[in-house]
Amino acid sequence: MNLLSRYDEAVAFLSSHDDDWARLIEVVGPCRHDPKAAREPYEALVRAIAYQQLTAKAGDAIIGRLKGLFDDRDFPSPEDLIEVEFDLLRSCGFSASKIATIKAIAQGTLDGLIPTRDIAATMDDEALIDRMVSIKGIGRWTVEMLLMYSLERMDVLPVDDFGVREGYRVLKSLPVQPKPKQLREISEAWSPHRTVAAWYLWRIPRERGNVLK
Repeated sequence: MNLLSRYDEAVAFLSSHDDDWARLIEVVGPCRHDPKAAREPYEALVRAIAYQQLTAKAGDAIIGRLKGLFDDRDFPSPEDLIEVEFDLLRSCGFSASKIATIKAIAQGTLDGLIPTRDIAATMDDEALIDRMVSIKGIGRWTVEMLLMYSLERMDVLPVDDFGVREGYRVLKSLPVQPKPKQLREISEAWSPHRTVAAWYLWRIPRERGNVLK
C-alpha cells in the first residue's frame, strides 16, 4: 500500500469534520506522513533527542556526524554511545544535556528499560510513555515521536508541540494557542486519526495565507 492510499480513510474522516479541516486538506494535499518502521526504539529515541528544538537540516547534520564516528555500522550501538567520549559527541553538535540524555537512553536500553520493537509493539501508548519518561531527559513529546514515526501508531497527537498548537490556532483563527489540556480534549473528536491530524497541523504555518482565504 502506498502512502497516499494508506491515509485515505483518515483524510476523508478529517475532511468531513468541518469546513476548516476540509479547506486545510485541500490546500496541503494528500497526507505524506512517512514513518520509519524498521528502527528500534533505542535508535528512534536517540534521533528524536538529536532533532529536539532544531531544524530538520541541523538534526540531519548531527546524526550524520554521529554515524561518521562509527562508519563500520549503520547506527552506533548502545555500547558505543556509553563508551564514546564526551568531546567527540560535542563535536557532532550535541549539547551537554543531550549527551547526558542519549547516554541514559543507551544505558536504559542495556538495562531493558527501553524495550525492543517487538516488545514495544505489544504495549499501549500510555504504558510506553510512562515507562520511558522515567529516563532523565526523556519527555512525553520524545516518546510520542517514537510512537508516530517508529511504531506507526495512528492516534497520537503531541499536544505539547508548539507547531501543533500553533497550527490549530491558525486553523481556527484563535487569538492565542490552546493549552495542551484543551487541545487534548478537542482532539478526541479526531480519534482514531490524530497522527494524520498532527501531520496536517504541522503543515499550516507554511500554508498560512492559503488556509485563511
